[in-house]
Amino acid sequence: MYSPFRNEQGQPKSLDEVAYADLAQLKDLEEGFALEFKRTWNENVRAKIPKIIASFANSHGGWLVIGIADDNKTVCPVPKQSADFSQIFGELCRHHVSPTPRFDTRFIADPANPKQGAVVVQVHEGDFPPYVADGIVEIREGSTSGPALGSALVELYSKATKRKQEIREFCQRTVWYPADTPCTSQDSTTYEAPLPLFSLYLYRMGRRAADTPSRAAQESHVVAMRSAFAQQGMSCHVQHAHDSLIFRTSKGIPGSSVHSAIELFPDESMKLTVPGVMLDPHMQEEALRQISALDIEVPANALFIGATETLRRVTRMASLLDRYVRLRAISWTNYAVAYELENMAGVMLWSETKTYARYISNHGMLFCGTTDCRSRIRYLDDGIHGSFRARQFAGSHFFEACGLPLGSPSEEDNELVDALLRGEKTNMGQ
Repeated sequence: MYSPFRNEQGQPKSLDEVAYADLAQLKDLEEGFALEFKRTWNENVRAKIPKIIASFANSHGGWLVIGIADDNKTVCPVPKQSADFSQIFGELCRHHVSPTPRFDTRFIADPANPKQGAVVVQVHEGDFPPYVADGIVEIREGSTSGPALGSALVELYSKATKRKQEIREFCQRTVWYPADTPCTSQDSTTYEAPLPLFSLYLYRMGRRAADTPSRAAQESHVVAMRSAFAQQGMSCHVQHAHDSLIFRTSKGIPGSSVHSAIELFPDESMKLTVPGVMLDPHMQEEALRQISALDIEVPANALFIGATETLRRVTRMASLLDRYVRLRAISWTNYAVAYELENMAGVMLWSETKTYARYISNHGMLFCGTTDCRSRIRYLDDGIHGSFRARQFAGSHFFEACGLPLGSPSEEDNELVDALLRGEKTNMGQ
């Protein structure tokens, strides 16, 4: 995305990198399609904020700088307010613009007098236009904004439709697992045994393919993800792919032990894929024996996953994503999220706990009762997901899909959930 600020190498600066001294760079720039100046902060300017931000969001994004004279571009510091400017602008847009655009705000203090400075606002190109400010759809027209009419409105609606399609296309697994590849012999083509997979898709909003970060920026992403693994006491192996980086806890040699994987994209969209922890042959036989003793009929070729072990794997891997966004100072509200189940239809949960045996004796086996599916897409800036954590989201949705009664008012259901959450490890592996 365009930035009016440059570093010493002439590369665009992000909003986080802008310093007070950088405001002097604006003296050589004119207001235009993606840049607007305001000399002062007063009620007149305050009233124009929703329209300005909406017009940038309906166009290709842009920057608003308050504290710059629009005639000679000199810095005219404005007083720091008791409330944070990001809160002020956020409230203005929530009350006057629908849907709420994506933007970031910084008050950059004057080093000589921290009680004054400039307000710099970066407005991202909108994902789902049109953005309506007080009943009017505004777009940029040179250095000002004006109502969008006719074909401009059609184009805005088309952009929103295209964006939704991009998100849907992103929400599919792209990390390879051995079962994806057919094994062809002279007589037939076969596949590896189906592997139950849970995938979590996190699409970062407000970014475009044209905004590919520099190599230095991408390296900072790698450093942050490695740090997330290290903080959790996990080894980290990085594999380069054609448009992403794949992080695993093992070296991931094809055909070897199956491990979870995180796929990180240049715009910091992420995909997490977690295989279910399958029972080994001995434990499969023991599970079938115990189930038979409870007079429950289960096919001899039924697929089982360890309940506690798989929950630990899912939540532990999802916790890495929570750590990553904290290290990168990103809010989850910048993301859209969906999850997908593959090869899970009919897969049964198993636990050796007495509580589980008692529960299935009364209610039957817990298993995934639907065909493979992908969830609806949730947009985390909707005001409902302000406390979103990947760990809780992944764990709860995975086990609800497997029939585990999370959030039930039943004491028996809650006793089962507690038993599985604190269940002792078996020899099923990590």
